[in-house]
Amino acid sequence: MEPAVHRWDAQSATGAPAPVDAEIAVDAVPQTFEAMAPLACRDRAPAGAGERYRFRRTDGPESWTVTFSGERLLVEHGVTDPVDVEAAGTASDLLLFLWRRIPSTDLAVTGDADLLPHYFTLVPPV
Repeated sequence: MEPAVHRWDAQSATGAPAPVDAEIAVDAVPQTFEAMAPLACRDRAPAGAGERYRFRRTDGPESWTVTFSGERLLVEHGVTDPVDVEAAGTASDLLLFLWRRIPSTDLAVTGDADLLPHYFTLVPPV
């Protein structure tokens, strides 16, 4: 995952970057929630107040719902329960957004769009 993002960075600095390969991105998106986010949150983020985010892939069937409840971060795959905000895009765009490489305006956002930037308060950069 990291080499793909760094490749994107290098291409972005010199011109138009190619998207991250969908197969790599679709594996990397849940890793950001299940491995990276808990480490980033530990001792550095405010407690969640029940915020529910859905990240939905538009170039495949996958979606991930992330709920912040107190010190807990819960990730659910493919659920359709109501959320506060949903961000939809290609697997590549979702990955690049979660790595803070592209803005939320590059995604289709429904629900409370003002809550989307708050995700990065709950999951501070490492």
